Amino acid sequence: MAELVIEDLVVTFGTGRTAFNAVDRVSLTVPRGSVVGLVGESGSGKSTLARVVAGMQTASGGTVMLGGQDLLATRGRDRRKRATDVQMIFQDPFSSLNPRMTVGETLDEALATHGSASAKSRAASVRELLELVRLKSGVVDQYPAHMSGGMRQRVAIARCLAVRPRLIVADEITSALDASVQGAVLNLLRDLQRELELSVLFITHNLAVVRYIADRTAVMRRGAVVEEGESDTIVREPRHPYTQELVAAIPRIENAGTDRLLRTIGA
Repeated sequence: MAELVIEDLVVTFGTGRTAFNAVDRVSLTVPRGSVVGLVGESGSGKSTLARVVAGMQTASGGTVMLGGQDLLATRGRDRRKRATDVQMIFQDPFSSLNPRMTVGETLDEALATHGSASAKSRAASVRELLELVRLKSGVVDQYPAHMSGGMRQRVAIARCLAVRPRLIVADEITSALDASVQGAVLNLLRDLQRELELSVLFITHNLAVVRYIADRTAVMRRGAVVEEGESDTIVREPRHPYTQELVAAIPRIENAGTDRLLRTIGA
């Protein structure tokens, strides 16, 4: 059963002769409890699509359905429910976390905003969330500036999970991290996805990463999906010339399981 269904999505920027479609009639499905990767170079439209799904960008046409509800039609109170149902994890955890709030305050705010009323129950939930993302309880009083990039991204993931979303949009969540840290964060997300049966739209430019974490992959170029299929097949047997270029541009992609990143992931 599908959790997210995007049909003929269009996002147009500019007007008149300067208008162009950043997303051009894209259709994409994320089955419930699965990870779908969206791959493309900078400017391909993948992040614009992600922002539409998360309610941060207006669409010019098409539909975005989550569990049968049209997300593009949400208004008023429904927007808060949409924010609960769809959570986004950003590329840079430092800029997405409030530098003036401790880890505990950040997670407590997420819990309180989305309906957890009791301070005692929220404190217990904060501890559970930290344990879930493999962080020690002592970080509850730390500020983002005093944490590593990998730890900050784990906090961002914990904040996302605090509201029990139906869909997670992960937008280049490891690209700002060192290779060794990338592997640990990807392992964590994969474990959480399987444990909690999460539905994830995973956006990246790295085909080796998407092959590791995603069940299926769609490749975007100039706003359109040019190829879609099982992730391993996309990497091993790319059909579209653009996908072939992406594969060829990654050193030793045919042996991606032995490169530094995936060596770390498999450790």
